Amino acid sequence: MMKFVSKMPLFLLYALAAALVAYSVGLALTSNFNMGNLMVWLLAAAVTAYAIWHKPLHAWFHGSIIGKVVWWILLIGTIVYALLIGFVAVSGYSHPPSGQEKVMIVLGAGLRRDQPSTLLRYRLDKAYAYAIEHPDILVVTSGGQGRDEWVPEGQAMRDYLVAKGLDPERVVAENASTSTEENFAFSLEILRELGYDETTPIVYVSNAFHCYRAGRYAERAGFTQTTALAASTPWRSVLPCYLREALALAYYWVFKTSSSGPMHALVGFLDLNKQFFYK
Repeated sequence: MMKFVSKMPLFLLYALAAALVAYSVGLALTSNFNMGNLMVWLLAAAVTAYAIWHKPLHAWFHGSIIGKVVWWILLIGTIVYALLIGFVAVSGYSHPPSGQEKVMIVLGAGLRRDQPSTLLRYRLDKAYAYAIEHPDILVVTSGGQGRDEWVPEGQAMRDYLVAKGLDPERVVAENASTSTEENFAFSLEILRELGYDETTPIVYVSNAFHCYRAGRYAERAGFTQTTALAASTPWRSVLPCYLREALALAYYWVFKTSSSGPMHALVGFLDLNKQFFYK
């Protein structure tokens, strides 16, 4: 019995490594390349490496000064990252819609060719249900065209909502934005042309993990009355989305904008090399 108990943690480590590897392969075969998927792959590689070389690594972590320093850095970093993920998980529901909003902005989240991704469909279905309940609200679908997308996200999102039954006169597409910041900035330009402004009460739609940071970017764009309609996240996307958003949140608190800091150059590099990973 004692031998079985002593081997349980190692068995669980191997099981976790195998699960992460299988999950990573699934993401590679079914998803576009993005920072969230990259973080899952790195996590899978780290856990697998520790499972294979746990004995020498354990001895190094606890048998040398440098190893102990690295161990404490990793431990503290893991705790901080877990706290960030916890904040991301609960903050998205902190400013629910009041029902008094005049405009709803649906934030883009990627296409598969010319069709909304699963993550984006969750946002669109949530937006559709709210628009049906509030027939006077104007809907803005916001998102530009990525390198591996056949049409602008805003247009595909509009087509999706109209096909579900929304009046085309109620849905306006914003087709130029390439980030959450631009989603709000460019949507505001369209709204001003339609007689609205930054004081108009708006509700923005995103998946719950993204709502807190999206709200901060809405404020930076100039909107003064905002609420968040939080959509759920498909289970297959939970790990990459939350890992990525925790990093993005920490980055936002330091740099305030995605157009500054070292991540801007890295994201551009990854975007330019999508074909390397998928062709």
